[in-house]
Amino acid sequence: MTRAVNLRPSSPHASWTVLLVLMLAASVAGAQQGPLEPWLEARAREHAAWSQDTVRGQAGATGLWREWTSREPMLPGFVPPSSLAPLIRAVEAGVVNISATGANNPVMGAARSATGSGFLLTPEGLVVTNNHVVARGDVEASEIVVRLSDGREFLAEVVGRDASTDVALLRLLGRDVRGLPAVYLGDSDKLEVGDWVVAIGNPFGLDHSVSHGMISAKERVIGVGPFDDFIQTDALINPGNSGGPLFNMRGEVVGVNTAIISEGQGIGFAVPINMVKDLLPNLSRNGQLQRGWLGVVIDEQSQVGTRAAVVKQVYRNSPAAQAGIRAGDQLVGVNGKPVDSYQQLLRKVTMLAPQTQVKLTLLREGESQDVVVKLTARPAQEVLSALSSAGNLSDFGLVLRDVSPEVAAPLGLEPYAGVLVSGVVPRSAAARAGLQPGDVVTEVNRRKVKDVGAVKGALERGTGAAVLLRIQRGERQQYVALEP
Repeated sequence: MTRAVNLRPSSPHASWTVLLVLMLAASVAGAQQGPLEPWLEARAREHAAWSQDTVRGQAGATGLWREWTSREPMLPGFVPPSSLAPLIRAVEAGVVNISATGANNPVMGAARSATGSGFLLTPEGLVVTNNHVVARGDVEASEIVVRLSDGREFLAEVVGRDASTDVALLRLLGRDVRGLPAVYLGDSDKLEVGDWVVAIGNPFGLDHSVSHGMISAKERVIGVGPFDDFIQTDALINPGNSGGPLFNMRGEVVGVNTAIISEGQGIGFAVPINMVKDLLPNLSRNGQLQRGWLGVVIDEQSQVGTRAAVVKQVYRNSPAAQAGIRAGDQLVGVNGKPVDSYQQLLRKVTMLAPQTQVKLTLLREGESQDVVVKLTARPAQEVLSALSSAGNLSDFGLVLRDVSPEVAAPLGLEPYAGVLVSGVVPRSAAARAGLQPGDVVTEVNRRKVKDVGAVKGALERGTGAAVLLRIQRGERQQYVALEP
């Protein structure tokens, strides 16, 4: 089964197709210009120091190249592996094959079968794989079968999953689920470009196939979603490898194989295992990731040449506003760890649960200061998108929509008989007033309104006092006071 996904290219100069390794087709492009990524900057410094060694390196016979004349090794500590067989024997039992059958319903259509890979997280039968192996959209597979390396098969259930990061947690079912050969997890933050890695999985249904390669890049943003942070590798990843482990040379899992670029050989992507570690407690407790929200809009234009996330806007009554964060502040750290970009800030904050207290480090007028922010639940992506667009009332945490004939018909409303509330930001003025998605605003300060512009104009003309809204909620009419 092939599912097309449209990706936003980060540059107009390149276009690829990414497969979310059940062959998810999409386009993605090369990196934006700007400051070097931290790992690349460090590598450039190392190379400069190494290449300027004139004591142990001398010009060749013609002066057109250099030769290493010292008896000391050029790269101390580097020993190429003679064979990966011992490592593979040690870890392959922890890799599993997964077969998922979709439900036969109007969303899924005919029953859909998919195959992928995964790995045993615990001896008691918890398994990590990709979300797209076991679900399609909001619909989970009706049956999931996991086969171990010794041939045993178990039915499995979904404990939790997160589509945005393409991670799913499964639990094997049955009396014999005990003492299973679980893998060890490594530290993906310690990976360096050039480190050797091994991918094991079920490509094209070929059980426990092994490929090897190296880390090609880190922190890749390929446009799949708002939380992109991929490890790029040239270890071959094919359809069916989805959800399988990427091992380092210590036999530790450092990534979950997820995507490939179909037009190019040797360009694959894996979710860093440290991101998975952040997800797992939330998934195991809640079944889905409850994301924290800060309540700022970042000025992407101001980020060029700046190792910070520059605040463009702060939503009124958001956690950031209550902590005193202002437009123009440069956010440079989260809980003592540096932040170089909006993507890093987003990833660090959204991996934390609502009600978590976070220490943010910011620069304001050249001075550094720390503020403590208590996160709230992240609003739905469509609500955030709408709040950032013209015609919506971000200061009030309110997303409105005209009741056009197309909107009115399925809701049983008269066209243009008010304005539909399509989203409310938690802890905003609209939320405190008790407004809910699905409410229809029919009056503002006892004057009838027929479109979003009329509501927006009436609220913006307010003098700072509470605004009286008349709303229709189902069959009931009621008044609410909206305070700025």
